[in-house]
Amino acid sequence: MTPRAADRTRYDRATAHLDAPLAIVDLEAFDDNARDLVRRAAGKPIRVASKSVRCRALLERVLGQEGFAGIMSFTLAESLWLARSGFEDVLLAYPSADRAGYAELAADPKLAAAVTVMVDDVAQLALIDAARDGGTEEIRVCLELDTSLRMLGGKVRIGALRSPLREPAQLAELARSVARRPGFRLVGIMAYEGHVAGVGDSIAGRPLRSRAVRLMQSAARKELATRRAAVVAAVRAVVPDLEFVNGGGTGSVQHTAAEDAVTEIAAGSGLYVPRLFDNYTSFTGRPAALFAQPVVRRPGVGVVTVLGGGYPASGAAGPDRLPVPYLPEGLRYDPQEGPGEVQTPLLGSPADDLLIGDKVWFRHAKAGELCERFDALQLVEGDRVTATVPTYRGEGHTFL
Repeated sequence: MTPRAADRTRYDRATAHLDAPLAIVDLEAFDDNARDLVRRAAGKPIRVASKSVRCRALLERVLGQEGFAGIMSFTLAESLWLARSGFEDVLLAYPSADRAGYAELAADPKLAAAVTVMVDDVAQLALIDAARDGGTEEIRVCLELDTSLRMLGGKVRIGALRSPLREPAQLAELARSVARRPGFRLVGIMAYEGHVAGVGDSIAGRPLRSRAVRLMQSAARKELATRRAAVVAAVRAVVPDLEFVNGGGTGSVQHTAAEDAVTEIAAGSGLYVPRLFDNYTSFTGRPAALFAQPVVRRPGVGVVTVLGGGYPASGAAGPDRLPVPYLPEGLRYDPQEGPGEVQTPLLGSPADDLLIGDKVWFRHAKAGELCERFDALQLVEGDRVTATVPTYRGEGHTFL
């Protein structure tokens, strides 16, 4: 029996009393992945990216392990909810225009002490001030650095379109604006190198592209390390007591941790290890989060149909954004239909061994987005479900 076949046996046994669709997290794999992230971080604390987890119980579990400290959130409403729930260090990774949220933040000492907001423009500071509605609490602020690799005199850009702040002088000037403005305190710098941390460099069947990605990422790491150090020095000249410099992502943990200027690493996808994180030379994780769909039809030899399953991930549309049938091994999509909203035909010889009501296990493409489809996660230990915990959706929250 292959390791994957053994996992299928465990998961089927653990969930035999439950009807699909359902989603599970294998806690042994989850904890193994957490330990591997800590190993790669080499002593620097890991701030957990909540958008990649989207389950309070699992956020609490990983933050209870040595090497993890703080949350990186994705909306202001989520940040406030987490802070009210007892999480004491929440860094909002994206600027917000949530005026009601800012008014709540500015009016509550506990929330203001726990939540740090992201800015990259003085206009965002003005929006926060205009939204205070009488609240006088000091707002903790983090600046975001653009990490993209620019080549050929800026004609070529590789990396996400995020912050407009790129050069040390730009960040130092905004740091001075924050320092001069009453009601704000600059506490950190963030730089997410998604073109390194979120792009696989070992793509099956595409050796030339893989080589090109590795060359790009090597150049990007060197350029960013130099520029990030200069940015941190420039901002610390304005704000000497800066609390943190955050960088990284699951795919670049050990590289970012090696930079002296970085004080903490962000990571989250490496806990669940969705399919987009299979193609890396820098690490190998264990798939920890899966979902199951039930067989509801047997249209013919070598074909079964499962209910639903069309859960595409965000980003530029393409085959890599689709979930993949994982267990039993050997199933594939019908190229004329693919994964559908209400039904998904699956082809391959393993289909002939599946009965109506059997489960087919899938892996999603992007970590926490799976939790937008399910209101609960079944936590599996060995061949038993030991707990059922709500996702954000299960607690009544769909923040985006």
